[in-house]
Parts: sequence; structure tokens; C-alpha cells
Amino acid sequence: MSKDQEHQQAIEAAVFRRLIAHLDDNKSVQNIDLMNLANFCRNCLSKWYMAAAEDQGQPLEYEAARAIIYGMPYSEWKQAYQQEATAEQLAKFDESKK
Repeated sequence: MSKDQEHQQAIEAAVFRRLIAHLDDNKSVQNIDLMNLANFCRNCLSKWYMAAAEDQGQPLEYEAARAIIYGMPYSEWKQAYQQEATAEQLAKFDESKK
């Protein structure tokens, strides 16, 4: 890997860590909000993380990937921070799937 590629990879890793920290600092932003606005959520990031680990020959269980993204076991995050989706959020989500 060239020095330029190493620098790019280091920058991309730093951006990823900042994204995860930003999501952690903004737990009030619900996954359904992310899905409705950007068509991805913390669970998507977990799946992408798991797939990237596998691509690197480092198999990772989904719940372990979720713990990395959520900063704690998902069940704990869900209990502490997940709110019931509103009818409006669900309608917007359903509409985006059409």
C-alpha cells in the first residue's frame, strides 16, 4: 500500500470514528429518523461493519458489530434510548419503500 493510500485509509477511519461518536452523542436521533432521511441507520452500519470484517478475513457476529456501532450491547441501547416510532415516522418509512 502506498503512503497516499495509507493516508487516505487513516482519514477514512478517522471519519468513521467521528460518525460513530456523533451518533453516540445524538442518541435522541432514532434509527427510523435516519432511515427516513438517509436510507441507512445504526443497524445498517453494523451490517456494513460485519461485512467489511468478513472481507478482511475477520468474521464478526452481528451482535458484536452492533455493540461496536452502538457503544454497548444493542439490547441495552434499545432499552435506554429507543423510542416508539410515531405513526408519522412509520408512514414516511412505508412510503419510502414504494
